[in-house]
Amino acid sequence: MIERRKLLGLGLGVLGASAVGPMAAFAQSKLGLSDPIADLLQQQNDLPDGMPAEGLPLQAAPVSTPVAPVRSAGHEPRWLKLHNIHTQEKIEAVYFEKGEYVPDAVQALDKVLRDYRTGDVYSMHPELFDTLSTLHQKTGSSSHFQVISGYRSPKTNAMLHERSGQVAKRSLHMDGKAMDVYLEDVALDRLRAAALDLGRGGVGYYPVSNFVHVDVGPVRRWVGS
Repeated sequence: MIERRKLLGLGLGVLGASAVGPMAAFAQSKLGLSDPIADLLQQQNDLPDGMPAEGLPLQAAPVSTPVAPVRSAGHEPRWLKLHNIHTQEKIEAVYFEKGEYVPDAVQALDKVLRDYRTGDVYSMHPELFDTLSTLHQKTGSSSHFQVISGYRSPKTNAMLHERSGQVAKRSLHMDGKAMDVYLEDVALDRLRAAALDLGRGGVGYYPVSNFVHVDVGPVRRWVGS
């Protein structure tokens, strides 16, 4: 049971069994079909965040298991506000407290960031949460991060790669290390500037598609469409 003080707001019964089953079935039914979100993802040049060599075999996506507390420097609480634009789920969670990542809150965030097409859940990299939490404070935003892409399963990534040729065979999205986001109350160029100022991981700027890619890979930058 998730403690109320950890999850300040959780939309549409994210952790309820009644919500998960139908959503997964709906997502699976959309695989292979044309949809606006797939078209948007096709437009982004995902090649800069494909870290492993091309041609590596795709591994089956593991389902998140209970996360053991992880110690980290500093003890100030860290929180994150996300809105998955595909499932319309919202979450506001204190995911780090007293020097530890909070397992139930982390699992709830992972659930919201699942591959909406297949329903696969993956353990996202905690440093990615830290990057977004810092960006939220740095920009002074009061809104949720609008999530265009969080975790991508091998099945989804392969489908997008086959359809567009612009999606890498391997992507940091597949490793739970990347997100494509925007903030409704922060100009996209200012969000990009704040992300670059952090000097962490990769930052991709997509002004036409209206999102910023952030990841916890090597420090680098690029501009897409």
